[in-house]
Amino acid sequence: MNQNPGPPTGGQLDAPAKPSTLPATALETSAENPWPLRLLSQKLKSHIDRVPPTWIEGQVIELNRRNNVTYLTLRDTEAEASFSLVAWGSVMARLEFPLEPGSRVVAQLKPDLYVKTGRLSMQTRDIRPVGLGDLLARLERLRHALAAEGLFALQRKKPLPLLPHRIGLITGRDSDAMKDVIRNASLRWPAVAFEVREVAVQGVNAVTQIQRALLELDAREDVDVIVIARGGGSLEDLLPFSSEDLIRAVSAARTPVVSAIGHEADRPLLDEVADLRASTPTDAAKRIVPDVNEELARIAQARQMLDRRVDQLIRVESERLTAIRSRPVLANPASMVEARHEDLQRLSTRAYNCISAAVHRDSDRIAHLRAQVRSLSPQNTLDRGYAVVQLPDGSVLRDSSDAAAGTRLRVRVAVGELSADVAP
Repeated sequence: MNQNPGPPTGGQLDAPAKPSTLPATALETSAENPWPLRLLSQKLKSHIDRVPPTWIEGQVIELNRRNNVTYLTLRDTEAEASFSLVAWGSVMARLEFPLEPGSRVVAQLKPDLYVKTGRLSMQTRDIRPVGLGDLLARLERLRHALAAEGLFALQRKKPLPLLPHRIGLITGRDSDAMKDVIRNASLRWPAVAFEVREVAVQGVNAVTQIQRALLELDAREDVDVIVIARGGGSLEDLLPFSSEDLIRAVSAARTPVVSAIGHEADRPLLDEVADLRASTPTDAAKRIVPDVNEELARIAQARQMLDRRVDQLIRVESERLTAIRSRPVLANPASMVEARHEDLQRLSTRAYNCISAAVHRDSDRIAHLRAQVRSLSPQNTLDRGYAVVQLPDGSVLRDSSDAAAGTRLRVRVAVGELSADVAP
């Protein structure tokens, strides 16, 4: 049985009615059906609690100790990213030596959300300084992994131009390396031009700035070769030049890249992927442009060799012409024509005699044949006294019985013909 509620007491108003069910997900919330703040905090905490502990690497830039708690700020070694950490005294007590700002460390973190204030903290479960041996081992593993991909293969390396007109130079701001490269290259080839990009060559911004400069220079059609130069330094100072991101960017560049990092003993991974490794910035300047004095000397030497070859060729051909002129046929050119004229006359006479003889032979043969033909002709028979008797129909009478009495016959003699009747 429903009863109407009584009027409010104490001057208090009734609270607005809450929805009977809350949205199951954040996507289903709305201005009319929101989540209570505590529910969001609970769900965030539940989600964050499922995140496993994670090992990360960074550089300590701030460190404050308060009683039994140490507050640290850790920054990424290659990008602008940082986190505030909280480490209890038991964690810091495990360190052999106290940490100092600038130290490179690896730490195991577990994120934690304080529900009451909504504050996210990174609880440090373990922290260890990164020593030189660890860095070298890590670089060696990266070296082998990139080599297995073929990034260091010789067939991938591009040849340097014989004479670059414009050199892209990536180096530190107002650094000695920049001055060495420009001075030595200009001394060797004064016409060479430079496109310089001054960047950070150590620290957290180095990799990003070097990559940006590399992409910018690689996109320019007038840049023939790119030099990445830096003076010497410690292993930690040269770590940006072993960054995997930078190595892959150099490998993908279409312009030849020269690595000129540190001294002869320094071998960052950039040396492996670069198209040419120079031991020092000065060595890079000497290897990317020729020496103008040496080239002028080579040109002079080539001209001398060419002059000698031309002189030798002219001398040999002159001797050949002299030898040709000394031959009898060239000494008296008319003799060759006269000899051919005599040959022509002799051949002409021989041809005429041959033709005349053939004509005489054939004339005699024709006369003989004519005599034979005449001796066999019917007229010749008639000339010897014979006659040809023909019947009225023109047929030749061969049998006397074929001509009846009174038949008129035609008698053909050697000269003319006559008619005759057959007597009864």
